[in-house]
Amino acid sequence: MPKITIDGKEFTFEGKKMILQVALEQGSELPHYCYHPGLSIVASCRICLAEIEQVDPKTQKLVLQPKLFPTCQTPAADGMVVHTASPKSIANQKAVMEYLLINHPLDCPVCDQAGECSLQDYSFKYGRAESRFQEDKIKQPKKDIGLNVVLYSDRCIMCSRCVRFTKEISGTAELGIFGRGNREQIDVFPGQPLNNEMSGNVVDLCPVGALLDKDFLFAQRVWFLSRAASIDGITSSGDSIYVDFNEDRPYRVKPRFSAAVNKWWISDEVRYGWKFAISEDRLRTPVRSQHGTKIECDWMRAYEDVRERFRAIVAEKGPGSLAVLVSPMLASEEAYLLAKLVRGLDPQATLGVGPVPVQGEDKKFPGGYVIRAEKCPNSRGVKRAMELVAGGGVLAFNDFIKALADKATKIAGVVVTGNYPSAWTTKELLVAIGKKALVVIDTLPNDLTAKAEVLLPGATWLEKAGTFENAANLLQSFQQVVPPIEQARTEGQIALDLMHAFGLSQSAKYDDAAVRAEMGGIFASDVKHPGPVREEEPDMEYVEL
Repeated sequence: MPKITIDGKEFTFEGKKMILQVALEQGSELPHYCYHPGLSIVASCRICLAEIEQVDPKTQKLVLQPKLFPTCQTPAADGMVVHTASPKSIANQKAVMEYLLINHPLDCPVCDQAGECSLQDYSFKYGRAESRFQEDKIKQPKKDIGLNVVLYSDRCIMCSRCVRFTKEISGTAELGIFGRGNREQIDVFPGQPLNNEMSGNVVDLCPVGALLDKDFLFAQRVWFLSRAASIDGITSSGDSIYVDFNEDRPYRVKPRFSAAVNKWWISDEVRYGWKFAISEDRLRTPVRSQHGTKIECDWMRAYEDVRERFRAIVAEKGPGSLAVLVSPMLASEEAYLLAKLVRGLDPQATLGVGPVPVQGEDKKFPGGYVIRAEKCPNSRGVKRAMELVAGGGVLAFNDFIKALADKATKIAGVVVTGNYPSAWTTKELLVAIGKKALVVIDTLPNDLTAKAEVLLPGATWLEKAGTFENAANLLQSFQQVVPPIEQARTEGQIALDLMHAFGLSQSAKYDDAAVRAEMGGIFASDVKHPGPVREEEPDMEYVEL
């Protein structure tokens, strides 16, 4: 296997790779702005230039090359020695930083990128202590370039990442480079705002504070945020994401690299579609029906109501008198526990999967990213989990409605879960349920929650841990980001509490890993787990005064 030495460290590599790629893949940081592993290589920023020693094919000895080479564009070769900390390389890094900062505004205190800005980091590591530039800085305008993105042109360092993204990944090419010299600017073409379905990715790509997210603008300082690894809970794509939060409130969603699913990108739908989790309309307290009136109650009273109603139904009607409709928005572990609960009360209970929203068709972009038409994260996982309990016979939504509406049905008690980000109930479902005893677990009010005899407030996927199975049948686990709001509980915890209330099990705390172990099979062996979230270390040393 070929080997290369970078700043005294020896690395092995396979295939044709650039020096910078080898270093980054091995965890060795080399300064770079224009390079991104998902985009074409232009070698325009020049801060990654380094001195290189190569093996002379005639003498088989290392020879120091007379010029600096861009490590992002120079193929790694066996025996090569690279020096990024030599006097010549350091002089180049300082010069590049000085040129970049000549017209850059000193507005770090008000810039949203402060704290995660490559220009700040490299200025500290490779820049000069003070500027030698005495003339007036060139002022560039602030521009509203799209639905989600604002451009601060005077902060731009012309790395061209955003331009290459719109050409190579989204294929929409709204952005271009206009002007020359110190008047050069990134801008949209006339009449073509940056409104493609992946527009938010340019904010992630920007190494400085030039392209900013309107939704996150001035919302939080990044050093106050914590980060958790999660999975897209809006569509069936199963995109890997990070959720940044502070004081139990999510503030933004960013892509998390996954070679098998979304690579470095996410759609705007995934990026901004989580807001229902912090909606003012969220259900927060259990509600029960008493003499035709809906009254708030505590959890113990709500569980007691469910127990009384369902025990009476099973005693009167016998096997086959209960049914559960599990939403495809829930985790697989929760679907398993809910199925186990209802089948524990009624071995012949009817099991069904909630409606699977579909909008149009799958859309594939030139860069390979796919926006899925199926707008729920776990229809396959929910069905698979319930089949572990039922051994098959899990009904699709329309078949479940037919089973409820059948005149010969014995079903008299129904548990329905929602957790959709928007209205999801249908007239057919409401009619089929009729006057049956109805327990609803949901997060937002709708026609069904108004009809429920017992209403239990559930938790969104950001407030729980579990497993989703995406459209490609990949099982992925996700972490809890924030605790459920107020009195809301996860559907998994509600199922365990009700099992305890019915005497089917001991009291237990919902633990997604323990449930997966109980489920066994591919849930115990084939689930892909997120790696540890890397904590950002400050470049500056803190000294106690």
